[in-house]
Amino acid sequence: MEGQSVEDLLAKAEQDEAEKLRRITVHKELELEFDLGNLLASDRNPATALRQAGPTPDSELRALARDNTQLLINQLWQLPTERVEEAVVARLPEPATRLPREKPLPRPRPLTRWQQFARLKGIRPKKKTNLVWDEVSGQWRRRWGYQRARDDTKEWLIEVPGNADPMEDQFAKRIQAKKERVAKNELNRLRNLARAHKMQVPSAAGLHPTGHQSKEELGRAMQVARVSTASVGRFQERLPKEKAPRGSGKKRKFQPLFGDFAAEKKNQLELLRAMNSKKPQLDVTRATNKQMREEDQEEAAKRRKMSQKGKRKGARQGPASKRKGGPPSQGGKRKGGLGGKTHSRPPGLGGKKKGVHPQGGKKRK
Repeated sequence: MEGQSVEDLLAKAEQDEAEKLRRITVHKELELEFDLGNLLASDRNPATALRQAGPTPDSELRALARDNTQLLINQLWQLPTERVEEAVVARLPEPATRLPREKPLPRPRPLTRWQQFARLKGIRPKKKTNLVWDEVSGQWRRRWGYQRARDDTKEWLIEVPGNADPMEDQFAKRIQAKKERVAKNELNRLRNLARAHKMQVPSAAGLHPTGHQSKEELGRAMQVARVSTASVGRFQERLPKEKAPRGSGKKRKFQPLFGDFAAEKKNQLELLRAMNSKKPQLDVTRATNKQMREEDQEEAAKRRKMSQKGKRKGARQGPASKRKGGPPSQGGKRKGGLGGKTHSRPPGLGGKKKGVHPQGGKKRK
């Protein structure tokens, strides 16, 4: 009994070990297509097991992935191998499948202004060595950068020029000149970038150097100059018909973090009361003003409409009085004899209608 139990245990252990270490050989109806350069294996066999698995094919997916990976590893072991630092390495062939790029191809860098000028004039760049001989230190040093040859920043004595102020600090002057050169180079770099992206770079005053500025550009430059004072243009004088600038904005005012707790409590209670109230609050003064404003607008629209009707009526009657050409006693006085302009309407051509006023006369309120 004891011998049989030991044999059963050994058989079970072997079975468990066999389940852990799956078989190396995998059978497929259709051979897989391998691209060992990209470590790619393409399986064109129909997925019948996945269709029969139902809504949860997790185990079938794991088994399929395991079999295909095993076939790919079998192909890798058939490649020539070599040992590198106690590791077996396989030499992969050239990839056969063209994979798409993650990002688009980089565009060629646009030429700077100097490069365009050099190409136009046929100027070719001359190659210079990076190292030059430094007579002061007696060794080869870099042409530019840190520890360069003929480094004037390491001098402890500077000769004052004959036409310079003897009290002027030459060291500070040299530092300021270097800062200006760096700023100029940075400005040229930004201009090259703007030119490459087809953007217009305004000058320091906000205007183009060509002298052809639009109305908007002139207004923007004037506004920038106006708010460049210490008071941000608050005390600047305005022209007689100058309009207020748009987009100037208002300074926001915030409540202090630690202040009047009673006022804060009151504001919060009013907010809660307004949110909890079912009936909306009615501002009687605002509603009355709105109603009066609407009535005034309606009356103004009616008066405008009636005045337009009166103008059209006078325009229809005016040519008739001119064509009639009667004596001055019938149509009023004429200026310059016959054919002149009349200054009064003939009474027989049209009578007064209610709501229609003659042109140029007073309106009855």
